[in-house]
Amino acid sequence: MTIGIAVRGPSAGFAAFKALSAVESIGRGAIGGFVSFVAITADGTLHRAETQRGGATTLFTDGEATGVEPPSDIAHAPLAGLMSSGPDRPTPLSQFTPAASGVGLVTGHRLPNMPGVDGVALNQAVLTRMRDGETAVDAAQQVLLQNPGADAGIIALGLTGEAFVGNSAYVQRRGDLGRALIDDASSNSVIAVIHNAIHPHYAIAELAASIALDLMKPADRGDFVIEIAAGTPIELGDVNGLDIDDHDRAIRITVTHPSWLGPSRDGAVIDFAAEVRREGRIIGYTIAEPYCIMREGRLMSLSGRERVSIGVRAVDDGVTA
Repeated sequence: MTIGIAVRGPSAGFAAFKALSAVESIGRGAIGGFVSFVAITADGTLHRAETQRGGATTLFTDGEATGVEPPSDIAHAPLAGLMSSGPDRPTPLSQFTPAASGVGLVTGHRLPNMPGVDGVALNQAVLTRMRDGETAVDAAQQVLLQNPGADAGIIALGLTGEAFVGNSAYVQRRGDLGRALIDDASSNSVIAVIHNAIHPHYAIAELAASIALDLMKPADRGDFVIEIAAGTPIELGDVNGLDIDDHDRAIRITVTHPSWLGPSRDGAVIDFAAEVRREGRIIGYTIAEPYCIMREGRLMSLSGRERVSIGVRAVDDGVTA
């Protein structure tokens, strides 16, 4: 009867919001009602937003308008989390997403706001342990081990990205659970999702996490463009990739299998995420793969044309064309 989402990374606030919006647009069940949302900005400021009915569509407003995106400071926050379900939960809604500047945040699903065996709400107990120096993983694991009969699942996310997502022994017996955890080192991003009573439950968590990651690190985002023309030679090499000159024009394509050099061959000789090299140094990876026709080790056409431009994602933001 709830979903919890926690995100760390560039524009984590926006990513968490859009992940919930996606779940609401395709899922059915305990969704579209209350939302308790929290974000911690880079300067340590804690921001909250909440709604009792309408889910993501009423979470943020602009004057009389609903259905708007988060304001800039929340959208660009590097740490954000939320908990959402059906309408009209007990107030204050902040009890579902405890957080602390300099520490991190806790969310989850079911009832992590209910007291544990020590009389303290499970999510607050986890946050206290984190404040006292335990990692998010250790803090959440210990609280759940001490409360095997709790009707709760927990996500704990620290400021540096360590994350835990899991259920109590009692909840783990359910047949409608969803869970996802993505730790993407290349973008320094972490996304955790946990839910129940939202269907189709096998797919929702993975989709929500993938959408959040794609917003922070879109796989098809190009930083610069290169040109590839018919006549470019194809040669055997250690990896699939291509070399470009100082004007960002392809001068050579390398492949790892000799079949590409045969008398006649069609296919994607330039893979998605193929290496792009200048003077032997990798400067990026392609974000598209044109349909190629090859004859005797040379390009004849690309997607029906003699010349195409494709985007390249730079190895880092400091690399430009």
